[in-house]
Amino acid sequence: MDVRDDATQAPTTGTDDAPPAVSRRLRLITVIATFGGLLFGYDTGVINGALPYMTDDLGLTAVTEGMVTSSLLLGAALGAVVGGRSSDARGRRRTILALAVLFFVGALGCTLAPTTAVMVVARFVLGLAVGGASVTVPVYLAEVSPAERRGALVTRNELMIVSGQLLAFTSNAIIARVGGESGGVWRWMLVIATLPAVVLWFGMLVMPESPRWLASQTRFNEALDVLKQVRSRQRAEAELAEVSALAVKEEQEKLGGRQDMKATPWIRKLMFIGFGIAVVQQITGVNTIMYYGTRILTDAGFASDSALTANIANGVISVLATFVGIWLLGRVNRRPMLMTGQMGTTAALLLIGVFSLVLPSGDGRAYAVLAMTVTFLAFQQGAISPVTWLMLSEIFPMRMRGFGMGVAAVVLWLTNFVIGLVFPSLVSGIGISNTFFLFVVAGVFSLAFVKRYVPETKGRSLETLEAELRARFS
Repeated sequence: MDVRDDATQAPTTGTDDAPPAVSRRLRLITVIATFGGLLFGYDTGVINGALPYMTDDLGLTAVTEGMVTSSLLLGAALGAVVGGRSSDARGRRRTILALAVLFFVGALGCTLAPTTAVMVVARFVLGLAVGGASVTVPVYLAEVSPAERRGALVTRNELMIVSGQLLAFTSNAIIARVGGESGGVWRWMLVIATLPAVVLWFGMLVMPESPRWLASQTRFNEALDVLKQVRSRQRAEAELAEVSALAVKEEQEKLGGRQDMKATPWIRKLMFIGFGIAVVQQITGVNTIMYYGTRILTDAGFASDSALTANIANGVISVLATFVGIWLLGRVNRRPMLMTGQMGTTAALLLIGVFSLVLPSGDGRAYAVLAMTVTFLAFQQGAISPVTWLMLSEIFPMRMRGFGMGVAAVVLWLTNFVIGLVFPSLVSGIGISNTFFLFVVAGVFSLAFVKRYVPETKGRSLETLEAELRARFS
C-alpha cells in the first residue's frame, strides 16, 4: 500500500464568490466552534504549572502525580469514541453543546477537589470533554468549510488549542507570582477553564448543524439552508447535489458502523492509516513538553518560578508556529509537511538528550534545553499537529466520519495516556537523556510510516477525496 504525493491534483471545487455576509458567517461559526479547541488546550496545559502546587496540597507521590496527569488522557480516549459515535448519531452541534457542559462540570470538579481521588475522577470527566472535542470540532469545521479553505479553517482549531495552552502557561505564571506559596493557588489556575465553557455553550445554541450530517440523515432541505449560510447560492446547490448523491449511495450500502471496519477492505486500510497518523502525532513526545515542561526546565537548571515563566516561551512559539502552519497548508501538500515536521522534531529531541547528557548543570544547559524545546514545538505545532487533526477529519467516509475519527483519536489518546503515565518513571529510572533518545528512535519509525502509507488529501472536496480513497484501497 505505497502511496505517493499527487501534487498535480487540481482542486475539484473552485473558489466561492460568496458575498461578505456569508464569509462573516463562516468566520463566526469557526470562532465559536473552536472554543472547544481553546478548552482542549487550556485543560491539557494547565496541569503543567498547577502540578507542583497541587503535589504539596494533595500529598501526591510520583505514582499519583502520573495518575492525576494521565486520568484526563484516559477519559479523552473514551470521550473520543463516544463523542464520535454521538456526533454521527445525534449531530455535530448537539454533541458540542453536551461537551460544553462536560467541560464546565469537569473544570469545577477539579477546582473544588478535596482529595487525590476526587481530582482523578474530575480530570477523567474533563478528559471525556477533551476527547469528544478533539473529534467533533474538526469534523464539524471540515464539513462546513469549502474545499479550498478547509485546511485553513480546520487548522484554526489547532490554533485555539495552542492558544489555550499559552493562556494556561501565562495565567499559571501570573497566579503563581501573585499568590506565591499560599495554599490552594492551583485552584485559581484550574477554575479559569469554566469561562470559555460557558461561551462555547451559549455560542453553539445559535450555530447551524453540519450540512453534511444533515444530508447523511436525508434532511436535504435543511442541509441546503445551512450551505446557503456559508456559500453563494449557486455553489450551495451544486455542493448539495454532490453531497446528497454520496449520502444516497452510502445509505444503500448501509455504510457507517463498526462492522464496516472489519468487513470493508478499503475502510479497514483507512483505519490503519488513521491509527498510524494518530500514533505519529503522539509518539514525538509532544505532551511530555506540554505536561512536564516546567519539570524538564527545572531539571535543566532553571529555578521553579523561572521555569514557569520560561515555559511561556513554549506556549508563544506554539501559537506562532501554528500561524505558520495555517499559512503553509494553503500552499504545500499535507504529506511532505508532515514528514518535514517529523524530521525537525526528531532532531530537536536528539539534541535535548545530548545537551542534558554532556552539558554541566547551570544556565548554559538550561537555555540550550529551552532553545531545543522551542525548536521542537515549532516543528510539532507548525506541521505535525495541524496536519494530523486535519487529515483525520478528511479521510473517513461521510456516514462514519465521526466514528472513524473517534476510533483513530482513541489510539491517539491512549498513546498520549501511556506516555504521560510512564514519563515521570522513565526520567527517574533511566534519566532524561535516555528518555528522549527513546523518542528519537520512535521518530525514525514514524517518518518511515508516513513516507510509506499516508496519502495526500489537499485540493479535493470531501466527496471527491472519498471516491479517490475508495478506488485506491478497494
